[in-house]
Amino acid sequence: MPNPPDVVLWSIPAFVLLTVVEMVSCRLRPDSAAAGYETRDTATSIAMGLGSLVLDLIWKVPIVAVYTAVYELTPARVPVLWWTVPLILLGQDFLYYWSHRGHHVVRILWACHVVHHSSRRFNLTTAVRQPWTSLTVWPFHLPLIACGVHPAMLALASSLNLVYQFWVHTERIGRLPRPFEYLLNTPSHHRVHHGSQGGYLDRNFGGVLIVWDRLFGSFAPETERPVFGLTKNIDTHNPLRVATHEYAAIARDLRAAPTWRIRAGVVFRGPGRQPALTLPATTPTPGQTP
Repeated sequence: MPNPPDVVLWSIPAFVLLTVVEMVSCRLRPDSAAAGYETRDTATSIAMGLGSLVLDLIWKVPIVAVYTAVYELTPARVPVLWWTVPLILLGQDFLYYWSHRGHHVVRILWACHVVHHSSRRFNLTTAVRQPWTSLTVWPFHLPLIACGVHPAMLALASSLNLVYQFWVHTERIGRLPRPFEYLLNTPSHHRVHHGSQGGYLDRNFGGVLIVWDRLFGSFAPETERPVFGLTKNIDTHNPLRVATHEYAAIARDLRAAPTWRIRAGVVFRGPGRQPALTLPATTPTPGQTP
């Protein structure tokens, strides 16, 4: 299969145009309940997006090598035909759901994905606030390669999924008609995903389809305006700190952890389910001096 077009790069002019339209819309018809745009936040998001584009070129080298090796080893082959392409897109979206969900419930994976949630604003530039350490994503898509999907076809499907998700990062679009809201990831569903209040945490992981969330119990409807950002915001616009702050926090917690069991919890438990970093005090036996 020849190399597919880089859909993300081709979409950048449309991203810029839509962002300008949203900025003008926020200026002409401001919504007192919406956060809108803020210069430093927008600059940070764009910097994160540009850095991600550059660093992804480096991360793709080992990923493509692994995908190619697995593809060559498997006897299966999925041809690119009119009826297989929708199945490949469906399979990639299904695996994206589990990748996205995994990056919320395993802390070392969250350290990569937290970048995307670090803004307290929710606008189209939030969509390009992407991590610089995307090496943690590729294992989730290995099943498609093992089933015989060509790595280039997987790359195309992943790019289309990413491009689709650009438009759902906005407060300027309300709820859509029910069939769209039931089947697809929409701005309303994705606002919930970026919410930091309790009922919205770890919900609505779907990329293109929201049906995975409905099937696997992670769906939540938008009932109140979300509070965007993290449960503990980082208060920085420094792109390097945005990209690495959770890795630094993990390193600090590992140094403070007194046992290997607690260290494993620091790395592999969810970011909201971290173990105590000190051993519990022993209760003195009767007659023993505390």
